[in-house]
Amino acid sequence: MTDWTDRIPQAARDYLEGRRLDEVECIVADIAGVARGKAMPASKFRFQDRFFLPNSIFLQTITGEWTDNPMGAFTEPDMILVPDFSTATAAPWTADWTLQIIHDVEDQQGNPVPIAPRNVLKRVVQLYEAEGWKPVVAPEMEFFLVARNTDPNQPIIPPMGRSGRRAAAKQAYSMSAVDEYGKVIDDIYDFAELQGFEIDGILQEGGAGQVEINLAHGDPVELADQIFFFKRLIREAALRHDCFATFMAKPIEGEPGSAMHIHQSVIDIETGENIFSDEKGGETEAFLHCIAGLQTHLPAVIALLAPYVNSYRRYVPDFAAPINLEWGRDNRTTGLRVPISGPAARRIENRLAGMDCNPYLGLAASLACAYLGLKEKRMPKAECLGDAYMSAEDVPVNLGDALDLLSESAKIRDVLGHEFCAVYEAVKRNEYKEFLQVISPWEREHLLLNV
Repeated sequence: MTDWTDRIPQAARDYLEGRRLDEVECIVADIAGVARGKAMPASKFRFQDRFFLPNSIFLQTITGEWTDNPMGAFTEPDMILVPDFSTATAAPWTADWTLQIIHDVEDQQGNPVPIAPRNVLKRVVQLYEAEGWKPVVAPEMEFFLVARNTDPNQPIIPPMGRSGRRAAAKQAYSMSAVDEYGKVIDDIYDFAELQGFEIDGILQEGGAGQVEINLAHGDPVELADQIFFFKRLIREAALRHDCFATFMAKPIEGEPGSAMHIHQSVIDIETGENIFSDEKGGETEAFLHCIAGLQTHLPAVIALLAPYVNSYRRYVPDFAAPINLEWGRDNRTTGLRVPISGPAARRIENRLAGMDCNPYLGLAASLACAYLGLKEKRMPKAECLGDAYMSAEDVPVNLGDALDLLSESAKIRDVLGHEFCAVYEAVKRNEYKEFLQVISPWEREHLLLNV
């Protein structure tokens, strides 16, 4: 083993024990959360401490088109990629012995590139730390296993289970439903173990072939790294068994959507105590301030939590997704839920984020709202004690409206970074314009001969 391998996590070292490392994938997450970078022989990686990629990777839309740089000329200067060895993990689905390593993105002067999503999340975490706080998150990941779909003109359908029947909807928490595609789940567990990831639990959700994976609570950047890796390993596990895994917010008409619920709390760095609970175990004003911050500022970050036109199909009543920013204790109809817990684990569950969001940006956005709440010290609206679907909708209904709210929020832009917000908005408006140029089957069916 080479010297640098002594700096990687134990799980990665165990993976390489007695074997020769063949390849290293040097990766970063782009605006969409797609892994970009370079793969190289381990023998070459050994002698390099940095790598180069053009900043244009953060100007690319989900369709592969390029957005004009709103911050200046499109000259594509090189950024410096510096390996973060703490992220080194196996790529166990490859034919050879490969490690993936997430890289920090710097400019040529050694400063963090402000438009890199991982740096955006780090920026928000540092704002907490400057106040003596440490944010803690626990994400939930929902996704669908679906039949292979090689023709985008055809609807997505559930996968075939081991029984020879397609996965059925309305089987939430059913163990036999999970067993229908148990081999995929087994590979997910195996890949996660080889990569050193802890799964808190896997369960069947309400949609046909819909699965939820819960992750243990921890540091926001580390958890975002895990979700970034998890999306890839889940896709690879599905492909092994002749199906696709999709993280689209709403892949199947008439089925629930897929969320990335974010449980969040804040620890006092000096005492190690949860600032949401007082000495007697009761709720603190800081807890209520965070709820108020989420209620006040979440509309301005919906464009990060729901980043595509498809994302807004999830926000419909009675489909297990919120339509407003009401809050309540143990109330799953609200956008902000307070789960049952002891004082040390008191937290807020943000149910707005879709699983299609970039995990770094989704966590950064939610934490930014709570941070502003702690600074502004407002009080939330009265708790919703009934069905929140009976209350008015107060979240954007499409990507264009969401981007307008982001562009108008000076406070959110201050927290996330003005340059990042400008680039993000430019990329998303380009995607939205591309979508509006596509004529849908609904339009052809109902408008062609009737209007």
